[in-house]
Amino acid sequence: MSSAAEQKAVPRKDAATTGALAERAAATTPGQRPPVVWPGTPMPLGARFRTGPDGVAGTNFALWAGGAEAVELCLFDEDGTETRLALTELTHEIWHGFVPGVRPGRRYGYRVHGRWDPWTGARWNAAKLLLDPYARAVDGEFTLPAEVYGHVRDWPDQQVADTVRDERDSAPYVPKGVVVHDDDDWADDRRPKTPWADSVIYELHVKGFTQRHPGIPEELRGTYAGLAHPAAIGHLKHLGVTAVELLPVHQFAHEDHLLRRGLRNYWGYNSIGYFAPHAGYSASGTGGEQVGEFKRMVRALHDAGIEVILDVVYNHTAEAGELGPMLSLRGIDNRGYYRLQADARRYADYTGCGNTLHVVQPNVLRLITDSLRYWVTEMGVDGFRFDLAAALARSMHDVDMLSPFLAVIAQDPVLRRVKLIAEPWDVGNGGYQVGAFPPLWTEWNDHYRDAVRDFWRGALPDVRALGYRLTGSSDLYAWGGRRPYASVNFVTAHDGFTLRDLVSYQDKHNEANGEDNRDGTSDNRAWNCGAEGETDDEAVNALRRRQLRNLLTTLLLSTGVPMLVAGDEMGRTQGGNNNAYCQDNETGWVDWSLLEQPEWRELTALTARVLALRHRHPVLRRRAFFSGRPQAPDGLRDLAWFTGEGAEMTETDWYAPAATVGLYLSGRDIPGRDARGKQVTDDSFLAVLHAGHRPAGFLLPGPPWAQAYELVLDTSREDQAEAPGTVHRGGERLTVPERSVLLLRVRD
Repeated sequence: MSSAAEQKAVPRKDAATTGALAERAAATTPGQRPPVVWPGTPMPLGARFRTGPDGVAGTNFALWAGGAEAVELCLFDEDGTETRLALTELTHEIWHGFVPGVRPGRRYGYRVHGRWDPWTGARWNAAKLLLDPYARAVDGEFTLPAEVYGHVRDWPDQQVADTVRDERDSAPYVPKGVVVHDDDDWADDRRPKTPWADSVIYELHVKGFTQRHPGIPEELRGTYAGLAHPAAIGHLKHLGVTAVELLPVHQFAHEDHLLRRGLRNYWGYNSIGYFAPHAGYSASGTGGEQVGEFKRMVRALHDAGIEVILDVVYNHTAEAGELGPMLSLRGIDNRGYYRLQADARRYADYTGCGNTLHVVQPNVLRLITDSLRYWVTEMGVDGFRFDLAAALARSMHDVDMLSPFLAVIAQDPVLRRVKLIAEPWDVGNGGYQVGAFPPLWTEWNDHYRDAVRDFWRGALPDVRALGYRLTGSSDLYAWGGRRPYASVNFVTAHDGFTLRDLVSYQDKHNEANGEDNRDGTSDNRAWNCGAEGETDDEAVNALRRRQLRNLLTTLLLSTGVPMLVAGDEMGRTQGGNNNAYCQDNETGWVDWSLLEQPEWRELTALTARVLALRHRHPVLRRRAFFSGRPQAPDGLRDLAWFTGEGAEMTETDWYAPAATVGLYLSGRDIPGRDARGKQVTDDSFLAVLHAGHRPAGFLLPGPPWAQAYELVLDTSREDQAEAPGTVHRGGERLTVPERSVLLLRVRD
């Protein structure tokens, strides 16, 4: 192996191309001049194609490797020939150099030299080719043979295997970074900039949403181009969603235990490249073409008025724990990138995935924030949902809402202006932080999920929690200037049952994952409506469809930001699998053939109609919490709760079990003004939610609440989503069908 201090090129052959596994001769081809390395600059990090000294085109390479002794840049030709170049310039722990003639499309990686001393956390191994953390594109796939591990993976004594260095070359078996040309200024892009209060989020998987869509050309299915296709965007527009939240699209790797079982990581929560769009979702190529394809997808969605939010995984990487592979950060500076335990051989694991990024370290924080800004400014995205965000908010150990990560986000001129969503928990001690994130942040609200599920399955001990959840969760978010839209309301998410499975299965059925059904939560708060799984009993199926209408309608009428999961609006099922993270097949993909069945077309139509109602009426998407008081001298209270007898609920009623609740939303008493300074006014509505298994009477409140009510929505009706406008007088006793939602508009 050539010395990293020698300024010379060492050609090698990539065994993935030639099939050879042996080391290649460290010699330059006769008559061939080796590339030269000019000093270059330490900033920006990564590989940047540009014009260098004397107008010479080339690429500047810069890598932070704090404790390294030497760094080699490894360039790969199309035939797999590897050329190693020593980077001898070192500025503030950044190794850098400019290589003339290296143009976009060139593949590259790094070999980083240093001590092998796992007992102190030092795990340098120059036999392993490492992916640039700032690579803009990645070519190839991680297959994880033994050669890509820094230690001897198959060492007989696994208790000490991580301490035995593996000297085999990993270059033939790992993907390479790709030099990308930054040539897009987004001057022609128009971001929708949808206000939070008006937002409706649709969580989808790029591949899963498009893979089976009959309107998308077969060659585009499963790709960014497929999501940009008019057939895909047309469905989103028909529903009325304002933003797509994409499951991880950062370059990710598949876990070894999945590959051994013939499975793959489908969801993508196993990132290894924070700047690179996942190459597996590219229809146009993986030599940098995936970058342009992703940008075109974002533009197409923006043109349709739809924002793009990325689900990002900055809490851990695909390198797992001490027995995991050496792919990038571990071999660059293990101690600098990861949280280690007092026994530095071991990793602090607040994520359940083997490792946790050490966000308190300045260069780790810089990696994350550089990545976030890149996706906003150069890739055009509109916001982020942070997986296990509590892990990012930890200081040295405890979750700290004054942590460096949150402080940097709050003052960053780019990031503080985009949508920020926290999954407000991790798996470590004190990691559950729902309601604790500071202003600017919204949060996934699992209190909402649990209360709504429990109400519709008849398991709420009283109605206090439901009252808070339907009206924006002021008990969690009414502090520090936060608003109701701090609550991202959801009944289902990618993680857990689909909506149809929630009413079809009592228990999880994850046998296909190969983990003996031990994976996935057992706390599903589900009710199968009388039969486990699919059934021919039409009474059970009719009840299930009614429960779906109830759950969807409740979600879309609640104050806060609703989040739908792709396919729930058409009855998608995963066969009871509540952890389909490794099901890259029909189980995990949206089944568009469901829309050929009238009952599922009608559910989709209901979803679109309720969303259209929400968009038309500001009283259903309030920007301020309810006060329970009149907003004008002649006004009513902005919110009132009623029992089935038409009486306002008392303190005692809140602490008693109830299957029926009514909430009155006053459109005359909305705080705030519109863009021109005029008072916002709207229709007033009465919503009646009845979870009982028999019809119930409900006495409609009379004056001053209303003279009459017009029935707008009745979820007991399967044949039509909107009722025909029946009018009922105030003081009239209305019969509410079993297990249904009625929405009535006040008529004066």
